[in-house]
Amino acid sequence: MTPSHNFCGSHEHDLSRRSFLGGLSAVGAGLLGTSGAVNTFAADGLNAALKKGNKRVILLWLAGGASQLETWDPKPGVPTGGPFADIPTDIPGVHISELMPKMAKRMKHSCLIRSLNTKDGGHGGGADLMLRGRRDEPTLKYPDLGAVVAKELGRMDSQVPDYVNFYTSTEGRGSAKTTPGFLGARYGAINLHDGKKLSLPNIEKLESITKGDHEERADLRNFLSSRFDQGRGLSAVKSHAAAYARVHGLMSCEKLFDISDEPQHIRDMYGPTQFAEQTIMARRMVEAGVPFVRVSRAWWDSHGQNFETHLEMVPELDRVLSALIDDLKQRGMLEDTLVVTMGEFGRTPKINGSLGRDHFATAWSASLHGGRTVPGAVYGKTDAHGNRVVEGEIGAGEMFATILEAAGIDHTREYHVGARPIPLVNPGIKPVTQVIA
Repeated sequence: MTPSHNFCGSHEHDLSRRSFLGGLSAVGAGLLGTSGAVNTFAADGLNAALKKGNKRVILLWLAGGASQLETWDPKPGVPTGGPFADIPTDIPGVHISELMPKMAKRMKHSCLIRSLNTKDGGHGGGADLMLRGRRDEPTLKYPDLGAVVAKELGRMDSQVPDYVNFYTSTEGRGSAKTTPGFLGARYGAINLHDGKKLSLPNIEKLESITKGDHEERADLRNFLSSRFDQGRGLSAVKSHAAAYARVHGLMSCEKLFDISDEPQHIRDMYGPTQFAEQTIMARRMVEAGVPFVRVSRAWWDSHGQNFETHLEMVPELDRVLSALIDDLKQRGMLEDTLVVTMGEFGRTPKINGSLGRDHFATAWSASLHGGRTVPGAVYGKTDAHGNRVVEGEIGAGEMFATILEAAGIDHTREYHVGARPIPLVNPGIKPVTQVIA
């Protein structure tokens, strides 16, 4: 079967069967429609191939710490509950905030964890803990979630990147930084700063630089790297070379970052905000084979005017998340794509003098959607005022292990740094099996 269009809109970069599916049969090879948008993976054979090995993760990072009381674990009618009511969902007996009416109708595709106690109320420390599942050691820097997913689910023969991170200048005031840790630069994120627009000026290929120019520069870079590596045997050299090659491949795929060819009804479904548009790009990327994409939404740090902040931001999250679930489901991708919403911590039940909620890592919530999750599962419970966990308390390590298993990754895997075995999670840490299908 001959593709009618190449994947990235570039005549230089046709997506082969091998580069996309690692040698799987060429079912559904025509991935682009006449508009140039990535089409639904409709072919049965392609869907079957994806289910075998092409799992993906989208992390919607709520930078600054969203309030569990205004989202997944409302406590109406008590002094800590705030002004918003709760509403029933399509799961009998399960209620969420009235600010999330769209998600209330889609909880059958979702599961909630309402019992996180991560014990770190700092932006940087809390973010590092949630994204790595543990603390760094003095001589060992652990990889973050995206790097682990890139390592486990990425393909060496793929031209698309393994790990893409959209971040904002205000995200956690510099926290939640990406790191490949001991895995090396090969599994580091391609960090895409939003600025004031979605265009990516450093991605487009200059017309003045030909394919031959790129090849000559690559040859020179490889020659110099090999000379430098002689007698040293540094893995970092190879890792950086691999990372550069991935970025070069990304330059041939700039079409993925252009959502102008998305059908208008899809764009309307997500909404007009930057968060919405970046989430559309995240869907396009996982559809193209990117294993991990993180999209951050900043400004959840509501020390003052918590209710006004969440009245604005929670409906946006509700719209974007519900649209993403519908979009993935319609494309036959929801079972193969895990969507996670979480931040570095939650917000205090106690309302402060500025009508805000402060940092709170003692009893808060996260959500999982699609992937290998149990649809409609709700794990854990907090007390009537939301002050503490009373059932199913878990920490950052258990959450990390749960995400890995929900993405189809064995949390008991080990890497080696030299002769030292390094498990994916600390000894004794186990996933929440009640939410894993």
